Amino acid sequence: MLRDSSEQVVVIGAGPYGLATAAHLRAAGMPVRVFGRVMSSWAEQMPAGMYLKSTPTASSIAAPIDGFTLADFLASEGLAPLAENEQVPVELFVRYGRWFARHLVPYVEPEQVHRVDMAGRKFRLTLDSGAQVQAGQVVLAVGLGAMAAIPPELAAAAPAGPSPAAAVSHSSQHYDFSRYAGTEVAVVGAGQSALETAALLHEAGAGVTVLARDQVRFGLPPRPPAQGAGRLLPRANSPLGPTWRIYPFSHAPALFRYLPDRTRLHLARTVLGPLGAWWLRDRVAGRVPIRQFGQFMRVRADDGGVRLTLASSGGELSELTVDHVIAGTGYQVDLRRLEFIAPELRRAVRVLAGWPRLTAEFESSVPGLYFVGAEAAATFGPLMRFVCGSRFAARRVSASVAGQATRLAAASDVRWPAPSKL
Repeated sequence: MLRDSSEQVVVIGAGPYGLATAAHLRAAGMPVRVFGRVMSSWAEQMPAGMYLKSTPTASSIAAPIDGFTLADFLASEGLAPLAENEQVPVELFVRYGRWFARHLVPYVEPEQVHRVDMAGRKFRLTLDSGAQVQAGQVVLAVGLGAMAAIPPELAAAAPAGPSPAAAVSHSSQHYDFSRYAGTEVAVVGAGQSALETAALLHEAGAGVTVLARDQVRFGLPPRPPAQGAGRLLPRANSPLGPTWRIYPFSHAPALFRYLPDRTRLHLARTVLGPLGAWWLRDRVAGRVPIRQFGQFMRVRADDGGVRLTLASSGGELSELTVDHVIAGTGYQVDLRRLEFIAPELRRAVRVLAGWPRLTAEFESSVPGLYFVGAEAAATFGPLMRFVCGSRFAARRVSASVAGQATRLAAASDVRWPAPSKL
């Protein structure tokens, strides 16, 4: 018979990591509930026309059985396959994620979790509807929606809180850039989100200036197949980039957690950039002005727009006035931003500079509370920021949860369900 509802597993989040983990848990015979709207952040917090940074083969959500890769989806829809030098449009990826969910995780409940706290040794989840759910284990796959990072000088210029309608916003808050046609926009940042935002704004008819503290750089394109004797030489095939510098972070996430804390934090924050994808170069270089600066000296927003006073690395001052500023400055993981986690539960989670400290199975210091996706990058490396990392995470979490269930069953002489056939 099935376990009592207090022993069920709850996955919070229905993006790639939540879907992959839920599918693996289901395959292991675990009673699992998933809360969230399928692929909602990808559909609503990613701009139309955006492309995934990863290659097609590195953009598949991990499934416990064969037949559910991105290539399988394209074939099932009668769509042409994507070559490795082609990009994956975000709209196509959203369709793929929803197709994956329909087949492998058809029971996603489109409710939001308002609060997670403890009820004895169990977790109590309160939904937006007011209903409460108990669970023995909880997997947080909530993505980076709450972790948007805006430089404090810019955030101060929008005291009511940055939004698309305010003077300052974050790149994650935009879906359609056509509203900025005919206006002047400054995009702050030198990484993928900033550079792609600038390209999309330019193509939508906006006047764009990129403000970057770092030199703007672009990645290397996929290498063509080796010919002749070159086929015998090892190649740095990696979903994060075709270089040996990144290769270990793609293929050895289990070893990453043994590095010293300071080293892991530094690598998690810096190893991938700031860097634009190789295919962005022709859409940005020579088309969008790029101004490198040292710091903001003053940011003032009024009815006339946003006036920025910039200081170069040598201390020289310059000014720029625009209609709007978009911070393409990435994300900063800080557990305190997950406000739906009850304060006392949040304080019980050991952290490292805001990131949860995790075991080899993605379990936090609170037994039964797991974190997957970008929140796990400080433990397992930058692979956790990419869809392809979902395989490593889903397998580890499902094995851990199933192992705990087996031990509980042996202790209480409960008969557990056989693994389901998908």
